[in-house]
Amino acid sequence: MPTPRSGAKRHRGRVRQLVLIVDDSLHTRNLYSEYLTFRGLGVVSSADGGSALVMARALRPDAIVMDLAMPGVDGITATRQLKADPRTRDIPVVILTGFGYRAIEMGALEAGADLFLTMPCLPEDLEHEIRRLITDRS
Repeated sequence: MPTPRSGAKRHRGRVRQLVLIVDDSLHTRNLYSEYLTFRGLGVVSSADGGSALVMARALRPDAIVMDLAMPGVDGITATRQLKADPRTRDIPVVILTGFGYRAIEMGALEAGADLFLTMPCLPEDLEHEIRRLITDRS
């Protein structure tokens, strides 16, 4: 049985998996946060890559959903830094972006992203991929 991590929340007697959603769009953060919370996941969010790095190191979420184009630290840079840090390198990172170009996808994967998804992305599809990545990591 997994042991509780810092940042994990108990939900009906078990530890909920925690997802960090990073996107500069409040609408996107709210859409996915509300759906994933409804589906029983713990969710925290950040509007930029810099604060996401701080949150990821402090909370050690089970998965991170990362936008690419954000002010300050962009998603590629944040992903590189997460994957270079021993405290966060094993956290699956899903890049979720409106930029569906193959070159951008390859750059995200080379930076260490575990999965590249393009918007529009149904919340249930994102949930499925998050749960799959978390299970594969266990």
